[in-house]
Amino acid sequence: MRMAKFLSAVLSPFYAPLWIVLGLFTFSYLRMLPFVYKAYMLGMIYIFTVLIPRTGINIFRIFNKWTHLQLSNREHRHLPYILTVISYATCLVLMTHIKAAMFFKGIVIAALISQLVCVVVNAWWKISTHMVGMGGLVGALIAFSYIFFFNPAIPVCILILLSGALGTSRIILRQHTVAQVFVGFAVGFACTMFFILYNWFVDF
Repeated sequence: MRMAKFLSAVLSPFYAPLWIVLGLFTFSYLRMLPFVYKAYMLGMIYIFTVLIPRTGINIFRIFNKWTHLQLSNREHRHLPYILTVISYATCLVLMTHIKAAMFFKGIVIAALISQLVCVVVNAWWKISTHMVGMGGLVGALIAFSYIFFFNPAIPVCILILLSGALGTSRIILRQHTVAQVFVGFAVGFACTMFFILYNWFVDF
């Protein structure tokens, strides 16, 4: 049980866009970009995809006097989803305004679309946002392996194992069913891979 909670905390879906950008700055030729630019982009993505959504959701939870478990109820997830969508959309607008590289815009677009799908599905069914995040990581890795021409086999295998461990953790914690875990992964994977590649071909 403790390990399940640990994995759920460490592999929070909020951090998925940040991990993807960090991966680009570490393993692709984008690592040669100036440090100030990299710090600026990481800071922007952290603020709008992690800090603002998490802070807003925590304030919403405290205001309603809900526990973390109560917040996870499907009926209570609408406003947190909307807060996240607004924050992601604001990040995308700012990136467009400063003419950020297509790679970063593609990541934020994919994350935004994934959240919009979650909003729609949540109207009648609960979906695992943790697995949406993991599916997004795998989808981004495969998409960027095509763009940057590298073999993603080993890191994909590692992420698949982590995804399995996280999905199992969410089931053990009784937060999701097996179907909700698989659908969440599929949504994150499909949205991220498609929109990163689409953004690449459109802007290329």
